[in-house]
Amino acid sequence: MSTADMVLTPLGLRFRGRLFPCSIGRAGISTAKREGDHATPAGIHRITGLWYRPDRLPRPAPWARAIGPADLWCDDPAHPAYNHHARAPLAASHERLRRADPLYDLVLTTDWNWPRAAPGAGSAIFLHQWRRPRFGTEGCIAFARPHLWWIARHARPGTRLIVPEMAGRR
Repeated sequence: MSTADMVLTPLGLRFRGRLFPCSIGRAGISTAKREGDHATPAGIHRITGLWYRPDRLPRPAPWARAIGPADLWCDDPAHPAYNHHARAPLAASHERLRRADPLYDLVLTTDWNWPRAAPGAGSAIFLHQWRRPRFGTEGCIAFARPHLWWIARHARPGTRLIVPEMAGRR
């Protein structure tokens, strides 16, 4: 491990010499992640993308992609686009990346079950803004907006996200 790695600890996410309070999946950490289980998957993951709402935020980094009205993330295990970015219209189950609330104004995507997604192994494990401190997520890792902004500015494609098998803090 190095300071360039993001490491989940019982006190928060450690990254580049800082510690950020965060929320994890309301079911805790899992070594057997399944779609809809509300758990954050244990393991070593990598950051694969950075998305932002250009109508709400400036571009956080040169490699960030703007979220538009048609941007979706497919969470239907039976669909060929499962656990991938998709565009509307999409009849399969999905999450809208452009939301009315601020949760996905800034999103870092991970390589959990990606790019070759195993049906039912879980989708959309993101780093995003939290609803409030310690409020459990669907499996993502969530932060206060200023902390997420700092993380997004300092992360790069391929940055490692290390989630040990432990009882993480929500």
